[in-house]
Amino acid sequence: MTQEHIVKSFDEQLNRLDNVIAEMGGLAETQLAEAIEAMVRRDVERAERVTAADARIDELELEIDHLAVAMLALRQPMADDLRLVIAALKTSGIIERIGDYAKNVAKRTLTLSQMPPMQPALTVARLGRLVQEMIKNVLDAYVARDAEKAAQAWMRDEEVDALYTSVFRELLTYMMEDPRNITPCTHLLFVAKNIERIGDHATNIAEHVHFVVHGSMPDDIRPKSDASSFTVVEPSGTKQVPTGR
Repeated sequence: MTQEHIVKSFDEQLNRLDNVIAEMGGLAETQLAEAIEAMVRRDVERAERVTAADARIDELELEIDHLAVAMLALRQPMADDLRLVIAALKTSGIIERIGDYAKNVAKRTLTLSQMPPMQPALTVARLGRLVQEMIKNVLDAYVARDAEKAAQAWMRDEEVDALYTSVFRELLTYMMEDPRNITPCTHLLFVAKNIERIGDHATNIAEHVHFVVHGSMPDDIRPKSDASSFTVVEPSGTKQVPTGR
C-alpha cells in the first residue's frame, strides 16, 4: 500500500469517528427530547420507545471503541490526530451516559403516568429543554472544532444548575403542602437530577472540544450554581442554610 493510500485510509477512519459521534449525539439529543415530551404528555408508548432505542447508542459506542483502539494500535497517531482519537473515545462514553439518563427519564414517566399530574412537571420540562439546547450546541461545536462555541455551551451549566435548584425547591414545597404529593414529586426530583447530570456531561464534551483545538483542558473552574444540597423548605417558604461547603 502506498503512503498516499495509507493517509487516505487514515483520513477516512478519522471521518468515520466524527460521523459516528455525530450520529450518537443526534440520537441522544432526540432521546432526551422524546423523554421530556413523553413526561409532559404522559405518553407511555413514547416513553417505551425511548427506552428501547437506547440500544442503538450502545452499539455505536462499541463501534467507536473498536475503531479507536485499532487506530491507536495500527496507526500510532500523533499530535492533532492523537487528540482526535482520544476525544472521540471519551466523548462516545459521555454520549452513551447521556442516552442512559434519557432512558431513566422515560422509565420514570412510566410510573408518573399512573399518578395524578403535577404542575412542577412543566418546570422540569423547561429544565430539559434548556439542557437539550446545550447538548445540540456542544455537539455542533465538536463537529466544527469550534472551541468558542463549546465554551459558550460550557458556561450555560451555571444556568442549568440555577434552574435545577429552583425545581428542587418547588418540588419540596409541594411535598410539604400535601403528603400525597411526596411520591410523584420524588419521581420528578429524580427526573430533574438526571437532566441536570446530562448538563454536566455536556460540559465535559465542551472540555474535550477545547482539548482537541488547543491541546489542553480548560483552566477555568466550571461554574456551579446548584444550591439544592443546602436548601431547606419550611412551611413559610424556602431559605438557604450554609453547610460549610
